[in-house]
Formats: sequence, C-alpha cells, structure tokens
Amino acid sequence: MAEEITISIDGQEITTQPGKMVLEAAIDAGIYIPYLCYHSGMDPFAACRMCVVSVEGGRGFPASCTLPVQDGMKVQSESHDVRELRRTVMEMLIAEHPNGCLTCHRVDICGPTDICLRHVSVNDRCVTCPKNERCEFKDTVRYLGMELESPLGYEYRQIPLEVSDPFYDRDYNLCITCGRCVRVCEEVRGDDAICFTERSGRALVGTSFGSSLLESGCEFCGACLDVCPVGALVEREHKWEKPRRVEKSICPHCPVGCQLNLEINTQGRLIRVVPELNSPANRGQACFKGKFGLEFVNQAARLTKPLIRRDQGLEEATWDEALDLVAAKLADYRGDSFALLAAPDSTNEELYLAQKFARVAMGTNNVDQSSNVTPELAIGLERALGYAAATNPIWDLEQAGCILVFNSNLTEEHNVVGVPIKRAVKKGTHLIVIDPREVELTRYADCWLRPAPGSELLLLGGLLKSLVEQGLEQTEWLEEFCEDPDTLRYDLQTLDMEQVVQATQVSEEEIAGAARLFGEAERAAIVYALDNIPQELQRDCVHSLADLALLTGNLGKPGTGLYPLRPGANEQGAWDLGCVPIRLPGGRVWRDEPARQELEGVWGCTLPVERGLGVAPAFEAALAGRLKAMLLVGDVPNLENGRLSAGLAALEKLEFLVVQDTFLSPAAQRAHVVLPRATFAEKDGTYTNLERRIQRLRPSIRRNKRSNNEQAKSEAWVLSQLARRMNIPGFDHASASEVMEELARVVPNYRGVSHQRLEGDAAPVSQAVLQPNPLPILVGTSAGGSATGLAAGSAIMAAPQPTQLLYSTVEQPGIQWPCQSQEAPGCAVLYTEGFPDSKAATIAPEFRLPEDGPGEEYPLWYVPGRVLLQRDRETRIEMEDDLNRIVREELVQLNPADAAAGDISAGDAVEVATPRGRLVGVAALEDSIPRGVVAATFLFGQLAVELQSSQEMNPMSRVPGLDILPARLTRITPG
Repeated sequence: MAEEITISIDGQEITTQPGKMVLEAAIDAGIYIPYLCYHSGMDPFAACRMCVVSVEGGRGFPASCTLPVQDGMKVQSESHDVRELRRTVMEMLIAEHPNGCLTCHRVDICGPTDICLRHVSVNDRCVTCPKNERCEFKDTVRYLGMELESPLGYEYRQIPLEVSDPFYDRDYNLCITCGRCVRVCEEVRGDDAICFTERSGRALVGTSFGSSLLESGCEFCGACLDVCPVGALVEREHKWEKPRRVEKSICPHCPVGCQLNLEINTQGRLIRVVPELNSPANRGQACFKGKFGLEFVNQAARLTKPLIRRDQGLEEATWDEALDLVAAKLADYRGDSFALLAAPDSTNEELYLAQKFARVAMGTNNVDQSSNVTPELAIGLERALGYAAATNPIWDLEQAGCILVFNSNLTEEHNVVGVPIKRAVKKGTHLIVIDPREVELTRYADCWLRPAPGSELLLLGGLLKSLVEQGLEQTEWLEEFCEDPDTLRYDLQTLDMEQVVQATQVSEEEIAGAARLFGEAERAAIVYALDNIPQELQRDCVHSLADLALLTGNLGKPGTGLYPLRPGANEQGAWDLGCVPIRLPGGRVWRDEPARQELEGVWGCTLPVERGLGVAPAFEAALAGRLKAMLLVGDVPNLENGRLSAGLAALEKLEFLVVQDTFLSPAAQRAHVVLPRATFAEKDGTYTNLERRIQRLRPSIRRNKRSNNEQAKSEAWVLSQLARRMNIPGFDHASASEVMEELARVVPNYRGVSHQRLEGDAAPVSQAVLQPNPLPILVGTSAGGSATGLAAGSAIMAAPQPTQLLYSTVEQPGIQWPCQSQEAPGCAVLYTEGFPDSKAATIAPEFRLPEDGPGEEYPLWYVPGRVLLQRDRETRIEMEDDLNRIVREELVQLNPADAAAGDISAGDAVEVATPRGRLVGVAALEDSIPRGVVAATFLFGQLAVELQSSQEMNPMSRVPGLDILPARLTRITPG
C-alpha cells in the first residue's frame, strides 16, 4: 500500500494517507466540509449527515466522515445538489430544536450586551439558550445560508431539565442527538455513564443507569460538555456568561500538567475551562478538578492586603509595613531555627528562588514543598536508574502490553493518567492492580491482588521471585545493562513464599498469574503512588518496582517504564531545582562538595552544611520547640498521614510565622504576618509535570483596578523584596524569564530551557481555509469570536467548528528534560541509550512487614474504597437543597473468620470506629477480604456532591483521599 495517495475535493488536489476518511483528509488540507457529529479523537459516526458529499462515478451522497479515501477519488462538497441536501437535513434538525435563536433577523447586528427585542410570546429566543453566541449548531445554520423562517413546525419536547446533579446542567430539549457526548464518554474516557435512550419512540441521550449521573458511573470530567455542539450540556457556574477572550494556562491541581483554555469575561473573571486539544500532556482531556475546580480565582474572599498581628488580632497593613517587619524579624532566626515551605503549585522560578532564599539569606537547608509528604516516591528510582523522575510520557501507556498499578487511586488523584490506561485495556492491554482498596481501576483489571495492609512489600518480593522462577527475566538485557543482578536473585531465592502467602493473604497462584502477565508482555509499564505504604517500607517498595522493570527489560522504549505519581502540581520541579532539604539545584545531594562549590561561586555565598528538615520533620521540630520561625506559602499540607500528625498545633508553637496565601486559611489565621498570594492564573513562569515536561504558565487574569497595595503578589516578588530589605544580593531579577536563565545555568538538565525557547517551540495548528460564507459570522458574538479575541461586532468569514478545535490555534509541546543545550531537542523516553552511570543497579530490598500494626484499641484495619458505579447495589437518589444525593445502606465487608470472632452475622448492623470518626453499615461477609480488614466501598458521585456543596474557598485542593486506618468493629444491638 502506498504511503500517500492523491484525491481532489472541489477541484483542489490534496495528498493524504490510506485509511483516512474524506472528512479527515479535508480537515488536514484546510478544506471545510460542514459537520456536527464528527469530532477529533473519536471514531466517525455519520449521525448528523451534514458532511454529505458526492463522488464522481459513485452513487448517492455518502457521509464524508465514514467515506474512506481512494487514490484518484474526485469529491464534490459544494455542488448545488450537495448544498441543497445539507439544507434539507438541517431543516429536519431544526424541526426538533428550538429555532428562534437560529432564524432571528437581528442576528447579524446583535452584540453580547444588546437586549433581545423579539416579541414577548417568543420563548425560544437566543438569550434563553446558555450556548448563545457559542453554538456550533447556530453557526452551521448560518454557514449553510438557511432561510430566516423555517418551513417546518417545531414542537417542544417537554423534557424536564436536569439541574440537580453536581457541576453541570442537562437540557435534552436542545439535544440534536449527534452522539458526541456518548462517544467521548465511551471511546475517549473509557466510561459508559451516558448512552442513547428512547423516549416515546424517539432516540435521545440520557444516563446509562438510573436517572441521575450520581448512579450512572459519571466521573464528572466534563468531556461531554466540551464536545456538545449545542446548549444541551453546560457548566452551571457562569452558565449564561460569554467569553471576551481566551487564555491558555496549566492546571494547578495535580502533576499531570493539563493545558487548559480559560474563558475570561468582560470583567476579567474566569467563567469556563476548556481543555486544550493539542496538548501533549492531556490531549483535550481534564478531570473534575481542572474542569470545575478553578472558581477559587474569582472568590470575593481573596486576600488583597497584607495583615499584621497586633493587639486586636490580624489588622490590615501596607506591603511596605509587612515586608519591613518580616525582614527585620527573620534576621533574628537565621540558621536551622527557620524553615521555608513552598506551595504545591509554586512555579519553577518561585521554587528556585525559595530554596536560594533559604540557603543564601537564611543559612539553612530547611526548605521543602508542602506537598512533599512522600519523599521516597522517586529516590529509589534515582538510586537504581539514575533519575528521580518518570521515564516515559503519559500517553505512552496506551502502547503497553501490560500495566501494573501499585497502591494508587489515580482516577481521582491523577485522573488523566487513567485515561490512556482505560483506553489501553479496551484495546487488549492487561492490567494488574495491587491495592488493598477497591478503586476504580480494579473494575478494569485482569488481575487484582488485594494484600493485607502493610504486606505490599512482601507481595512485590513474591512477584519478583515468581517471575524469576518462571524464567521470565530478560537475562541478556540484564547482563548488558545492569550491575550485579545475582545479588537480587540470591535474595529472592531465600524468600519464603509460604510466608509471603500467609502475610499477604494472596494465593501463590494469583501471584504467579500476575507475574506471567507482566513478564510475558512485550512492553510493560508500572504506575505507583505509595498511597498507604508505611514510610519505612516506601523506598524498598520503589526498589522492588524498579527491579521488576529491570528484570523484564522494560525500560528505554515506548510503552514501558515507571511513573511515580507525586501529589503536588509542581513537585517534580521542586526536586529538580533543589527546593527539598536533601537536594541542591540539579538534583545533587546537599553534601556534594563540587556541587556546593559551584553554587557558592554563582551565588557568592557560603552554603549551609547541615542536613535540612523536610515537611514532616519541620512540623515535628516546631511542635518540640526546636524550630522557631517559618515562612509558609499556601496552607498546611495534609498532616493526617504517617508522621504528619502535628497539624496546626505545630504552627501555634512558632515564635514567628509568616503565611502567604490566597485566602485566610487555617494556617493564615495563626500567622503573625499574612501576605496575599497571587493565583496560578496571575503568574508568569513554568511548571514541570510528572513526565518531566516543562511548560509555560502565563498570566491569564490581570487585576489592574486595585492600587499596588491592594494586589496579591507572587512568592517570587515577595522573596526578592525580602532579600533586598535584608541586603542579600542576587535576587534582583526583572522577570521570571531572568530567573529561568539563572537556574538553567546551575541545573544541567534545564540548561537548554528558556522562556524564549518555550515560546519559539510553539507551533501554529493548521486551521481550515474556508469557502466564503453566505452570511458573515460576528466575531466576538460566537465561539469563533472567543477564539480570535477580536472586537465584538466585526464581521469575518469563519467556520463553524467545535470549541476545542477553535481554541487549539497553537501547539505548545514544552520541553522534556534532560535538555542540556539550546540545540538539544529534549528527551521523551529516558534510558534509550543506556543509563547515566553506564549501568543500572538492581537493588535487593529487605522484604519485610512494617514494625507497627493495629493495636489493642483498634485491632483491625479499615480500608475505604471508591468507584464510579456499583450496579449490584440498591441506590436511591433524593434531593436536598436543590442537589441530588445518594441514599443507601453502606456495606461493611469483612472476612468470615473475623465475623465469627466478633459474633457478627451477615446483615447485622455494625459500627466501624477509627481515630478519625465512625461509620455505621451492614455487615457483608466475603472470603476475598483479608483477615484483619474491614472494608467499605463508596460511590464517587457522593464525593462529587460534597465538593459541589462545599463551603471551602478551594475545595478541589482538599479532596479527601482513601486512607487506610486502624479500626475497631462492633455489632450494634437492636434497640
């Protein structure tokens, strides 16, 4: 088959590839053929018939979205017959859609702020549609030059509006049954929450199960909204508002680094989020946090003036007053009595200045990022392989033959990473999940190994041993690329499988089956988060996972590798730039003398030599009185896991606390000085995502109406101002770009990175070169106007296109480090040419159980789970405060042996008590539950309701995890 073929469309010859459809070839060539059901990334569907064409020598008028190209094919898309057929099709669609907005005679002179002058009896005027001026359907009507009066009558469907589920509203009276929403849910997201239904003999769209999204398996990612061409599916917040301009940004909620298009209204407020279609990190996808969780930038409760604690509490002050006070007070705490904690979403430039300020101005290595609560996530990778980072791009996971997900609730915490995994599984990829909890991916798994909590390291040892015993290791690859694999083999030989089975309560057959799936795959990948692994076992778990990749040769090629899932949005950047206590910029150890000398030469100072305190030790030191002062950016981290039990009490022990935050958070309420912090949408800089991709972050919202003293500032500006007041040189950077230039000089892997290069690498996305429109589309009063940013009311020829496609004008790939020169292209896959130290190291862990387990007061483990859908459970939906809620009895699952010991029978009412609270449910006895465990699996829909109704300023930054806790189970006696 030839690599390229030639076809002609309306007399214009174009080259394309065999296997493509005519519509796809036309779009690639910049030729516009009208369509409503087609959307990039989804299979052709031919539901709307708007893309009909004629083919010389062919019969009829086939839909171009399902018509394969053939060499020499001659296509007519603008002939008289084709255009008349499209108008006929459109008339039938209009007959089932409110059409006052489509045929108004004032449409070409009506601007965004004009008042509708239609007769009061017309109830379907354009201003009553939430998609007014953003409607692809209306734009297509106008493109086709339809008559202003429809010859067909219209009868309202009388379908009740669905406005009681979280985040978005559904009005199926406006639905044109194009099927985009159904297909994006199934084909792109790997879910089945919505489907085609039938109502009075008419095909429509609805929930797959039940009447509410809460019980249908919806993950509230918003993908269906992004592809809907009409007003059937719309965001509830700012539902009726229209964008004045669109700005590109990066989501601050997790390290996936999703590129987003932010719609901004005339007042400079964020009104809507549309994921970027051409982003290499998220490919047009987002999650509930990114799609619906950025409203905090608009909150009226934001801090705008500094606060200083005086006799009457926190009182407003000027920036000069606050900064002068902070600079004077910090001078008294130089050395290890001070600590600085940056925020999870601080930019690379801010993180670099934060660690530089701590070391140069304050003379301490006590610097960290507040989200760095699992520092062992990548240290083991660095020791074994060379780099403390993920090895491959996120979407490489689609190419894997087997994927192992270890102790990760990634569909909630790193949602978009789950998309290529679910897509891969639907194509035949094997999925292994190792987790005591029932999480969403267990529903997709070929093999779910459910170990007793704390025994995960032993289970990994058993997996490695079984893999070796079955002869699945890549011996030749090991000998060429790894040092001393025999030590690991010897330790695995001594591992007692009976002890592994007894401790983990996972059978040897299950372990062997998982080892076969992983070892026999041509390409296999590992995704892990260590959510509930005890701290003393975390590094050895990472070593074991690295050994698994090394033994099977799954490194250095697409579809393989390891993905550590850090919690913070820019945590990878913090490690790269030394904003952690044990690393200097460049990831070098703080005691590395050549690295210290190099930095001392650049910075003109003497660096501290004592090991610094990280997040957990810093709070413990504050509680013990050893740490006296702290500069905290953002709120306190989640202090309820592991050693982080000090909580806010530690902050109250400090002699001097400075908090820079966007809101008056619990930490800020305890501070001596509070400084207003700019949000991600007001910053200039870069983020580094979990796949090592450095991406530009630009100011999207500019608040120019307030005086300089009433503006929130970035932490970079604050640190520079403090350094100037403390007479510390080296902080006088005029811009974030200058900070990047400096850090690139001292961070080898960033040496080829600059703001100018990131901007220069952005490539325009080819847009359709359109045929002349019969009617002009008003830029600024349609989706097309939002994309171009031109003034409202200026008429140009524009094509009706999906919103995501309109906004995808530029592809910004970023740069994946290592990139050690301006000429280097960056590195998508690590270790393609070997390892930094010539060979990787297989590290033999000490396979063991944790020292501490449940105690006398709480003798069991409580293991919570959360999934999207439970079809076998009876669920009732009730409305409360205009919002649907899930009402049902929760099942408390336990092993029959534990039930017998507690005199509990199936169906008994029981109470689970933990140090954090209690759960009342009905006992369910299941052999699959490990002994010593009580488990409960909840629906994600209930979490979505809680987030929608939360009174928190930024609830998406506080989504509760699934933490395993010690527990006590008691039977509730009737009466």
